[in-house]
Amino acid sequence: MSGPVYLDHNATTPVAPAVADAMAEALHCLYGNPSSAYAPGREAARRVGVARQQVADLVGASPKELIFTGCATEANNLALLGVAATRATPGHLVISAVEHPAVAEPARHLESQGWRLTVVSVDSRGQISADDVVAAVAEDTVLVSIMLANNEVGTLQPVREIAGRLQGRGVLMHTDAAQAVGKIPVQVDELGVDFLTLAGHKFRASKGVGALYVRTGAPVQRILHGAGHEQGLRPGTENVPAIIGLGVAAELAGEHLASSPNRLQERRDTLHRMLATGVADLALNGHPDQRLPNTLNVSFPGVTGQALLETVGDTVFASVGSACHSGTSAPSGVLGAMGLDTARASGAVRLSVGWDTAENELQCAAEALVRAWQTQQRSEKGSASIY
Repeated sequence: MSGPVYLDHNATTPVAPAVADAMAEALHCLYGNPSSAYAPGREAARRVGVARQQVADLVGASPKELIFTGCATEANNLALLGVAATRATPGHLVISAVEHPAVAEPARHLESQGWRLTVVSVDSRGQISADDVVAAVAEDTVLVSIMLANNEVGTLQPVREIAGRLQGRGVLMHTDAAQAVGKIPVQVDELGVDFLTLAGHKFRASKGVGALYVRTGAPVQRILHGAGHEQGLRPGTENVPAIIGLGVAAELAGEHLASSPNRLQERRDTLHRMLATGVADLALNGHPDQRLPNTLNVSFPGVTGQALLETVGDTVFASVGSACHSGTSAPSGVLGAMGLDTARASGAVRLSVGWDTAENELQCAAEALVRAWQTQQRSEKGSASIY
């Protein structure tokens, strides 16, 4: 290997060359404001429309149901706060204990504004029970928001079952699918959701662009005030280059899912086998089967994940959890919600592969991580013998 191995695709993905090319062309040539009536503006608007169709095709939506946003966090806020804005009085909201802060924080904000909030726990594999979610629904429940796939351990949630059981009860369903779109097939009609969030930089588009699917007729109001862009739900001149890149990335993701549906899982499982061979008592965190095909969260015994990654330094780029929580040595809140003890949670490392991850990169990364673990184990034993 001539360079470091990147195994943090759940944090962000490298921009695909075709996406970068499309964005560069847009930056150079598509300078018109999409709201302008003259030719450059009309061409920019046309290209935004093409991208909207490409993203809609990836998730099985109508283009009219997609609202472009600056990121998934904005899309999640628009879903939760936008639904709340349609209400004259506070209602009831249900989320899971492992939601990303982009959902948990707006939910807590609504709670501070008088909404009643129920946080449903997960099991030791990070999965929520559909029965528990349905049991939490009450007469005043307005919205249920459950992520499709967890960003740290990859566990898939029974969103389709939950949405199906909520039908006819007057309860709206939102799913944060930022980690799932582009890695597994996601179709809004199959899921039965009213709102779905996606993030471009999770599937090889640029940062700074996302989208919210809003089912036709679902009640939602804008939370930003300005002009009437994006069907009046998201004011502000469209980020044309990023949106065009998002469209290209969506098309590429659809092609990968159709032509190489097992590639991510094969790479993930290869890495898992290599690590398990060299690390005694390596523990898998998350659901063994119902999990994102690219995500491997494992606990290395007797060490901390942070120290392990510091040891491998620039050889392996990975994380101990969500990039949004980096910079802290505290164990992951997701792992805590799963009931993992402090030692196991502290030893956790999240390794997430991408479509372009090569087998020789997996071998290099596994060898580096195993050597680092062995070195730390010897160091720990040596330190203990002093006393």
